[in-house]
Amino acid sequence: MLPYVNRRTVLGALGGGLAMASSPTNAKAKAPGIAITIDDFNLADTARLSGLQRDEAIRQALRRQKLKAAGFVAGKYIDADKSPQVLSAWSAEGHCLGNHSFSHSYFSGSDPDGEMADILKCESLLAPYAGFQKLFRFPFLAEGKTAEGRDRMRVLLRAHGYQNAPVTIDTSDWYIDQRMAGRLKLAPDSDIAPYRAYWLDHIWERATYYDGLAQKMLGRSIDHTLLLHHRLTTALFLDDGLRMFREKGWRLVDASTALARADLQIEYDTLPAGQSLLWAAAKASGRFESELRYPGEDSIYETARMDALGL
Repeated sequence: MLPYVNRRTVLGALGGGLAMASSPTNAKAKAPGIAITIDDFNLADTARLSGLQRDEAIRQALRRQKLKAAGFVAGKYIDADKSPQVLSAWSAEGHCLGNHSFSHSYFSGSDPDGEMADILKCESLLAPYAGFQKLFRFPFLAEGKTAEGRDRMRVLLRAHGYQNAPVTIDTSDWYIDQRMAGRLKLAPDSDIAPYRAYWLDHIWERATYYDGLAQKMLGRSIDHTLLLHHRLTTALFLDDGLRMFREKGWRLVDASTALARADLQIEYDTLPAGQSLLWAAAKASGRFESELRYPGEDSIYETARMDALGL
């Protein structure tokens, strides 16, 4: 695990990155990379696919692209029937399994010690699997609304050997899935092609937005971590999404590789803490206040457009 880097160290580095970007030796910028991270692992059956079928479809898409992902598992979704099969398969296929807390609750910063206890409760369920690594992803990307809670949580994670596993490209894929699930519940034979098109457009739009932040803050593109959820949309559309990124010139990167990059080790002293790491970088710079929405991604930004499209 790489050591964390605090914002105090980063302010000079950001300037250095911008200077490097204008150098003739860096004229040919490296194409952005995209790594897949999948949260929650709720294996409840859904329309069209059972939980196990959904997981197989996700892993099949990753196999086709020879890509290793990271799964962040919330302990409350681990059950004796389906989870051992799924988590064993993820481990056997070389994907890494990270901790998403047991309760999947929003961390406001008020009880860091209680949050750490919840993380360790989840760890006890994940530790038997070969793919488990001490990577932690905050539910809702919420890392605390107070400086005291934020900083105490960082100390606790390091004390227990954990690395924060940030998202650089945040999405509202869960909301698109929610809308599609509602349609399929009412009309199981509905055409899902419009949802596929919307999902692909949304993922690409958010990817280019956050990569734009990376270029503004670091002077270059990076190896990104894309946030998806263990949902029907991921099972049905992930293969299309991966091919889309390839066709648009992005590189597919294993999640463990992206998460080990120094860019993703930086901690910013923002409040509220969390969101996309690139959102936090822009917030910490103080230069983008008028451009940053909070939360970075949510259903409220997609509702009107989906309504207008009849989705």
